[in-house]
Amino acid sequence: MIEGMVLAALGTVATVGGLLVAPATAGESAKSAIAPGLVLPSMNAERGKKLFAGKGCVVCHSINGVGGTDAVALDEKTMDPIMSPFDFFAKMWLGAETMIAMQNEQLGQQIEFTGQDLADIIAFVHNADVQKTFSQADIPADIKEHMESDKASSGSQMMMEGHGGMVSGKSKGQ
Repeated sequence: MIEGMVLAALGTVATVGGLLVAPATAGESAKSAIAPGLVLPSMNAERGKKLFAGKGCVVCHSINGVGGTDAVALDEKTMDPIMSPFDFFAKMWLGAETMIAMQNEQLGQQIEFTGQDLADIIAFVHNADVQKTFSQADIPADIKEHMESDKASSGSQMMMEGHGGMVSGKSKGQ
């Protein structure tokens, strides 16, 4: 702990709640040491809101009724009140195969995230105040195009199902 106090005094780290926190470098958020060699990124809900829309999460997931319906809504009220970010990652991991397939189908590629990106998105899906500000205006035009083409293909599929139950040459129940 003396080493931590010395480093903090030199301005290279600070102690917050018993954890050593490294100062942010250019383009990086402050991170908290949780164990030797392990840090947790800070979590920025405003940046998470931009990433949720910009990375395409909104194509399948919704918040405030804004977004897709192919996957679960991620409104703050659907989240456990207290949740480890690792539990959120674990839930994502369980659906990884499906999410990657949908990303490839709907966005044309797998979405790439950094650890910081995921931390910020998790902060957003747990922050009711920032979610209240989320609207269609936050969705970039290229992502809106994916959402509109997805709605159009869903509408055609529903029309096909309503007329004889045929989809892709198979009848319902096959």
